[in-house]
Amino acid sequence: MPFIKIWVHLVWATKNRVPLLIKDMRQQVFKHIKENGMEKNIYVDFVNGHVDHVHCLISLNANRTIAKILQLLKGESSFWINKNNLCKQYFEWQDEYFAMSVSESGVDAVREYISKTRRHTMQRKHLRRRMMSLQGNMDLY
Repeated sequence: MPFIKIWVHLVWATKNRVPLLIKDMRQQVFKHIKENGMEKNIYVDFVNGHVDHVHCLISLNANRTIAKILQLLKGESSFWINKNNLCKQYFEWQDEYFAMSVSESGVDAVREYISKTRRHTMQRKHLRRRMMSLQGNMDLY
């Protein structure tokens, strides 16, 4: 039996980045993604996100591709959200995703980053609003 230990940081978003993962349901969805991964022999080490996206740290196994893992996690979770009426509207994930390998020495840093996803998102939005405000107050020649 082969020994494989390849860590991957995955990120995917709601369809059109619509902020559907509201606070009450977000933790349910993250818990479900982790449990569903376990049922499908996908090791989901850490999962978190914000209203419009999810971050997962997974470990690949010998017989699944990243694309297949995402198909299983995203497809089943959107089905589960809709089946349980967790959203007022039809829920979908975007087709696109981000995947990056993580070295063994970087796993703790990625866990820390994922744990602070909401804070990072809020800080970026605040900075973006502040920059737009400053640009609006500048007289450009």
